[in-house]
Amino acid sequence: MPKLAVFPKAYMKALCKDGSMKLSEWIELAASLNVDGLEWYAGFIEMQDKKNWTRLRKQVEDHGMVIPMMCCSPDFTHPDEEFRNREVSKQKEWIDMTSVLGGSYCRVLSGQARPVLSEEEGIKLAAECIEMCLPYAADRGITLILENHYKDDFWSYPEFAQKMDIFCRLVEAIDHPNFGVNYDPSNTYLAGEDPIELLEKVASRVVTMHASDRFLLEGTLDDLRKEESGAEGYARRLSHGEIGKGLNDYDQIFNILSNEGFNGWISVEDGVDGFDQLQRSVGFLKNKIGQYWPR
Repeated sequence: MPKLAVFPKAYMKALCKDGSMKLSEWIELAASLNVDGLEWYAGFIEMQDKKNWTRLRKQVEDHGMVIPMMCCSPDFTHPDEEFRNREVSKQKEWIDMTSVLGGSYCRVLSGQARPVLSEEEGIKLAAECIEMCLPYAADRGITLILENHYKDDFWSYPEFAQKMDIFCRLVEAIDHPNFGVNYDPSNTYLAGEDPIELLEKVASRVVTMHASDRFLLEGTLDDLRKEESGAEGYARRLSHGEIGKGLNDYDQIFNILSNEGFNGWISVEDGVDGFDQLQRSVGFLKNKIGQYWPR
């Protein structure tokens, strides 16, 4: 049966930018949800001091949870080789962080979709960088997970491998036992594509999942794509929302995953409209997991 983790989507600025919230506060909040784990983010302010790593792991484990997944955003598609090498070095540091925290999965991305980049060159650069990191991850028992991503909170351009075709070509280019897919159904809509179609293509490679639901506050997906380049963060017309009430068909998603034998971690990205919303989303997912993975 899959295990459930939560991610502090509503508290990223507080935990990563202005320090108005401490990780101990988030751990206390999350513990009340009765979930199995917390997905971590490499950019938390308190994680910049390595002395905090073991202390924070202990706090999480003292609350009966673990830290299975690390969310980080390497940018492997920059045309400058020195820049890419620095990103590889950062990824290795995040792998070390994941290991010290007791995690098993560390995210990788392709990088930003810079206008000067061709599809072939971007796939080549991203695959080369990921493959440079894989032996290091394997030596530490870590699996690198490539997400069908939309855009890191602090990037200017959207994900290079946002489109299904490019994402699948990148996944197919990497064959390693310590490499898999982190599937996020919501992000597929932002590429103007069908999340079920993507899942059917990569289901055998999925080892972790992000659970969310997505809504447009106004306009259309076409409007969103016109404004997504050149500005930090997410477009204003984009909104996360309560899971089970948006566009995603979780019955179909979980049916495919359960038939494929998926038994990994599902991390909840929700709660931007309040902690009670996160509670309801967790409850929805617990019910669905029980339905599709009966004990």
